[in-house]
Amino acid sequence: MSETPFSTASRVGVIRDINGPIVTIDLPGVRSGEQVKIGELGLFGEVISLNGEQAIVQTYESTDGVRPGEPAVGLGWPLSVELGPGLMGGIFDGVQRPLSKIALESGDYIRRGISVPALDRAKEWEFEPNKALEAGTKVGPGTVLGTVQETLTVLHRIMVPPGVSGDLVEIAPAGEYDIESTIARVRDHKGISHRLSMYQRWPVRKPRPYLRRDDGVSPLITGQRVIDTFFPQIKGGKGAVPGPFGAGKTVVQQQIARWSNADIVVYVGCGERGNELVDVLETFPELDDPYSGRKLMERTLLVANTSNMPVVAREASVYVGMTMAEYYRDMGYDVVMLADSTSRWAEALREVSGRLGQMPVEEGYPAYLASRLAAIYERAGRVETYDAGTGSVTLIGAVSPPGGDFSEPVTSHTKDIIETFWALSKELADARHYPSIDWVTSFSSHVHTAAQWWHKEIDPDWEKRRGTALALLARDAELSRIVNLVGPEALSSAQRWELEGASLVKEGVLQQSALDEIDTFCSPAKQYALLDLAITIYKRGEALIKLGVPVTELQRLPLLAKMRRIKSMYTSDQLDQIQEFRKEVDQAMEAIRIEYAKHGEGSVRETEKS
Repeated sequence: MSETPFSTASRVGVIRDINGPIVTIDLPGVRSGEQVKIGELGLFGEVISLNGEQAIVQTYESTDGVRPGEPAVGLGWPLSVELGPGLMGGIFDGVQRPLSKIALESGDYIRRGISVPALDRAKEWEFEPNKALEAGTKVGPGTVLGTVQETLTVLHRIMVPPGVSGDLVEIAPAGEYDIESTIARVRDHKGISHRLSMYQRWPVRKPRPYLRRDDGVSPLITGQRVIDTFFPQIKGGKGAVPGPFGAGKTVVQQQIARWSNADIVVYVGCGERGNELVDVLETFPELDDPYSGRKLMERTLLVANTSNMPVVAREASVYVGMTMAEYYRDMGYDVVMLADSTSRWAEALREVSGRLGQMPVEEGYPAYLASRLAAIYERAGRVETYDAGTGSVTLIGAVSPPGGDFSEPVTSHTKDIIETFWALSKELADARHYPSIDWVTSFSSHVHTAAQWWHKEIDPDWEKRRGTALALLARDAELSRIVNLVGPEALSSAQRWELEGASLVKEGVLQQSALDEIDTFCSPAKQYALLDLAITIYKRGEALIKLGVPVTELQRLPLLAKMRRIKSMYTSDQLDQIQEFRKEVDQAMEAIRIEYAKHGEGSVRETEKS
């Protein structure tokens, strides 16, 4: 285990004042950021401000019943998490207490002051040492000492913790060990011997180190067409899902958690409604991993902090989730972290700031809101690790603007920070168009990076087809305003066909039901096949209208209805059937072209005779 930044000697002080979750204590020698236990109940808290030997503490539990004069004990380390085998598949609260173990000890409600270690001390793991290491080898932060098969899906790499380097004195042979057993000893340049176990402790507010930051090179495939095809995210990117109540933010994030091609998923429920998190906690253990065929929880971590839990723990939960994500990133894994929602996290900042008497700025939020948001999002990225190649953390945060107002502070600051913006629309949600991602206000700065992957793996025309579809959707928005004012009769046949083409893209490509067994996930190959099909139908029809074919005749074609349904008719493995339909489209359109071409030639001959 790595050394803690503070002294581990406990110090005892006394409570002076209590203001909700904010407690003032007298505690000699206390450090800013240090964890403390408050009162006879032993409530956990964190020092956030110092004034001489008097400290202000934010507690992670309700202070009801706690009185001035009760003891306060400094624990000697900052808010930290335990990192080691046993995390994967776990469900933790906002300060990394395992909820399953808490339930066994205190029932359905978390007893205040309960302290349960995040990692099981009794369980033994099969350790396989790194064969390249032997006594005398130089090791440093991130050096892989050996591996543990944490789950059948995840190989856990036991690494030298940051801050430790020197000569390897000894390394344990292969065998079963608990996480506190000594697996290696390292002597640094000062001659100090460090005992290393299979787990380490790390302060959550401090980003874990890496060798260098790198640019993202491949897209995060989510299986959701509107995301992957129109507004792609890369591995190591930063994204946001803003939207009003009922627009489907949680469903979008759950779909990403379930279907994304990341190696590890960290899902942080930060201040959301209890029924939504219960749905996550109940369904995720039953889901199958589409990539390994095993249970999804074998590569998933859940942090659950519902809206009825202590408000300050919400603020901690995002840091806890990010630190665990960085730990697996350091092993060389691609991690996706989903925070639902950062608005509730910001509200926790606002409440604590208000109790501290700090000057409020826009809508009561503290002046440091933007910098705190930027600091947490900047911990995402693709990096070169010390010993495990490259790894990444992709951070996607849900934002819940009151009334769907995207100009409110959390949404506007987030928009300035992130690179991918999936704006959810109340109008689309009311029209039962899901995912309700608005193609007009959403954006992605990763299109050209993603295009390199799509052009190599799927089709070189991907970016061109995507551009055509977006232009058609933009034209649809213009023409729809005209129709709303004067009716469809004011439009020409070509304009009415543009509306039809946009409708094919919206209903046949963009719409996707999370509850449809066939369409809940769509492979990149199927995504492109559907997009190409919709654009092909539009282009062929556009050419026919120029020949004089009435738009009403094209609108009556049965193939248009089938185009809207085909996404739910064939799975991602049945691309041949989609290509067969493509041939049907070509034959039907060609038959109409030949018929009207003949009519056109006949008209010319009659004119020449006369």
